Amino acid sequence: MAKVPLLSGSVDPASPSKQKQKTSNMMRRYRRCKSAPPKENITVEKNRGGLSSLVPQNILQKLHPSLRQVTVALAMYLGLGTLCFYLVRKQVKGHKTNGVIDAVYFCIVTMTTVGYGDLVPNSVATKLLACAFVFSGMALVGMILSKAADYLVEKQELLFVKAVNIRRQVGASEIDKELETHRRKYKFLMVTIVLVILIVVGTIFLFEFEKLDLVDSFYCVCSTITTLGYGDKSFSTQGGRIFAIFWILASTIFVAQFFLYMAEMNTEKRQQSLAKWVLTRQMTSVDLEAADLDDDGVVSAAEFVVFKLKEMGKISQEDIALVLEEFDGLDVDQSGTLTASDILLAQSSSRGS
Repeated sequence: MAKVPLLSGSVDPASPSKQKQKTSNMMRRYRRCKSAPPKENITVEKNRGGLSSLVPQNILQKLHPSLRQVTVALAMYLGLGTLCFYLVRKQVKGHKTNGVIDAVYFCIVTMTTVGYGDLVPNSVATKLLACAFVFSGMALVGMILSKAADYLVEKQELLFVKAVNIRRQVGASEIDKELETHRRKYKFLMVTIVLVILIVVGTIFLFEFEKLDLVDSFYCVCSTITTLGYGDKSFSTQGGRIFAIFWILASTIFVAQFFLYMAEMNTEKRQQSLAKWVLTRQMTSVDLEAADLDDDGVVSAAEFVVFKLKEMGKISQEDIALVLEEFDGLDVDQSGTLTASDILLAQSSSRGS
């Protein structure tokens, strides 16, 4: 994913020549975005309002490699878990409906650590089996959080930005720039919207099909998505457990993503405050001495940039020392500058040694 400035708008707009070069390189920069769809699936077109935008086509035609990996892992987990728990179904006590559905349902509540208690292991073998599946299930949920949910949310970012800017003329480069600048905010908003929808759908389903009252339905939804799972309220019908297989998996993942993105936004806000302080405070003679990396009494533009990045916490003194060490190794003639001949000479010296 392309890096963006901590302080948007702190740099003067590009000159016309630079802007022209920026426009010509727009598609290349867009491909570097983490959430960008494949190049062949992007077209630039104008809709009825004259809005130029990037339109992803056939998004689901080919699954992203990360999503394929997660899907295969989830299918293997559920397949093996369903088979195992189906074979030992007589050693599991609790309210039962259909053998296969109960086995899949038990896998889901185990993997997400919801654990209602409506189905519990009742033998040594099933207890050991549940222990194995809960640990492997937690690892799988972590894998889903880092890949699948992130991928699905980011696929909606383009549509979200287009909807926000639908009333004004926004080109593809502006959409790309806005995505890069406000990526965490859009991801947080998308996850919040999806999570609210899941909560409403779950509450309505429990109210209509499981015949719980409205408060108990909402209570069961909250205890489920937070993986609290008291067990006093749960999905008890066959249809309810079929719904729960998909709903529990989705809702627990999105509530975890919600808190993850909230933490990321808070961290980004603190980083922006630090960057603002670093860029607005006045330099002192002590700062200039610290910025003079080569101790020649003069601070160059490059040295000043490195000093500011160090203050912002973007790089450390160890990073600077390692880079300078590599530079000294390539600067064979000790001129303080690098040329192609210096690099070739350094490479030939290393091969000779």
